[in-house]
Amino acid sequence: MTTTATDLDALAGMVDVLVDLDATIARLTAARTQALENIRMFSELVESSSSPDIAFRSLRAEVACALRMPETSVERLFGEARMLVRDLPATLDALRAGEITYRHAQGMVDEGAGLEPTQLATFERLAVPAAVTATAASFVRKARRLRESLDPATVEERTAAAAERRYASWAPGRDGMADLLLHLPAHDAQAIYSRATEAAHKLATPDEPRTVAQLRVDVMRDALLTGTLDALGGVRLKPDVYVTVPVLTLLGLAEIPGDLDGYGPIAPSTARMLAAHAPSFVRILTHPETGARLSVGRDRYATPSDMKTALRLQHQTCSMPVCSVPAEFADIDHAVDWAKGGQTSMTNLSFLCRGHHTLKHATRWSPSVDPGGSGVITWRSPAGKVYQKPPVGHRPASSR
Repeated sequence: MTTTATDLDALAGMVDVLVDLDATIARLTAARTQALENIRMFSELVESSSSPDIAFRSLRAEVACALRMPETSVERLFGEARMLVRDLPATLDALRAGEITYRHAQGMVDEGAGLEPTQLATFERLAVPAAVTATAASFVRKARRLRESLDPATVEERTAAAAERRYASWAPGRDGMADLLLHLPAHDAQAIYSRATEAAHKLATPDEPRTVAQLRVDVMRDALLTGTLDALGGVRLKPDVYVTVPVLTLLGLAEIPGDLDGYGPIAPSTARMLAAHAPSFVRILTHPETGARLSVGRDRYATPSDMKTALRLQHQTCSMPVCSVPAEFADIDHAVDWAKGGQTSMTNLSFLCRGHHTLKHATRWSPSVDPGGSGVITWRSPAGKVYQKPPVGHRPASSR
């Protein structure tokens, strides 16, 4: 097929449309940034709470529920908005004009944090032009070098402060996989990766079917689970892991997926393996047609009360709509306080992580459990908004 001048003009036009759309996204992101800062400032003016920390946590939960985002993400957005509006006006203007992306703006916030006002002004004046012509990743590297040239004396302090914010997190993926993230000092991360790579290469013999990439992951997994670096260890489950297995799957008569607490669907063969061999777990058999629980095993490390077990099976996480803290690390809460006549029943109990438990008692956030027994938890926010969190496996009445 011959490419004509008309074809090239059409392609150029489509690229121009894409550039315009990207600029529009940047402008809308700038508007969102301003709106977040406006909300924060307004909240500070009208909030009557005696604790600024509690007031902010309540606002953070309000916005997180409204946007269906994790509270940590919302807190980061608030922090970025405050700095962009208050301290980096030229950066925000460039975002409004569609000249840079929000990733560039985030790089400005991250690298400009902690600079003195005069240093920050110089940093912004020199960095914004670079942001306009560079990719986000290359700009961050340039901004970091510029920042160090302006304030080299505090690198040790900032490195130490950043190390205090180290954390580990995980997120479920597809097809029985998940992502594990370790946020730690770069030299430690590099050393871990290098050591795992070295061990992987030693294991990559001609008879080894696994690739180096696969071996590297297996080495890291086994170092954490078994304390070895030979990539030959097995999987050990934590106490009180719940494995839901359809009874026909367990018997080998069907290939219906099982369910692993805190993750979701798992392959039938994995469900059978866990039901047969994994220590310290609760095996739950379900009816092949209705999905109703037929039995709950009792062969586990720490046996909770029947009601606590039932609640955990029903909810699995903190009852705040945007919170994913596992129930095992949360408190059991009476929606209607015991002191106010609330009953200790399935229709008045749920799990609350420590932070949201505090928020419930210190602010106007108010939860209620469906008295009909569906397990749906309804929250009313201080702004009067209503949010719901259904239990695991809940199906709305219209879909039954």
